[in-house]
Amino acid sequence: MIKNKKIAVVLPAYNAEKTLETTFNEIPFDIVDIVILTDDFSNDKTVMEAENLGIKNIIKHEKNKGYGGNQKSCYNEALRLGADIIVMLHPDYQYTPKLIHSMCYLIANDVYKVVIGSRILGRGAIKGGMPKYKFLANKMLTMTQNILMRQGLSEYHTGYRAFSADVLNKIDYNKNSDDFVFDNQMIAQIFYAGYEIAEITCPTKYFEEASSINIRRSIKYGFGVLGVSFLYFFNKLGIIKSKIFRI
Repeated sequence: MIKNKKIAVVLPAYNAEKTLETTFNEIPFDIVDIVILTDDFSNDKTVMEAENLGIKNIIKHEKNKGYGGNQKSCYNEALRLGADIIVMLHPDYQYTPKLIHSMCYLIANDVYKVVIGSRILGRGAIKGGMPKYKFLANKMLTMTQNILMRQGLSEYHTGYRAFSADVLNKIDYNKNSDDFVFDNQMIAQIFYAGYEIAEITCPTKYFEEASSINIRRSIKYGFGVLGVSFLYFFNKLGIIKSKIFRI
């Protein structure tokens, strides 16, 4: 805990058997009270590895629900268990758990309600091996999103995020997609609800076992991101009303 706030780390897992132990061992248990792993119908031994590591809160999906669907299970369980701060950490070890302290203290001290780890601040993405086409696409999409949403983030596409429970209780993330665009819908919902988002520089690693989506799915994701940004823009103008922005 920090200042009597219960901290949960949620691990949305899919075929994370080879990287789960390394990720888990870097979680700072001096402040983290709960670890929740949701297994999205993996075809490896992710669940067995989680049990061997002593993770008590394991949710097993009976079918693959997708990246967004997996996160929904994580957040719902963390709120059910009474967490005050929820950190979403990929168990593929692409992001270091060593930033959890910094992210949680910003929330526990009421500086920000949401903190994300940005790969684009500094040179973390390039040094970590992010493909150049992904780096350029990230920059272009982020620039477009900042214009449409009138914000100033360095990136919208990181998978490393920490939230106050207040935020998760206010936005209706369960209305979002079960696919990868879920992350962007959440950010749009958070801004729409009037919250600010803090960013901290985050190193990243790209290697064989780290999760990544192919070019075809990346293109689909890119168009989905643009769709979310335009939806936000037109909702702000009062032209349309989307169910995902109902508070």
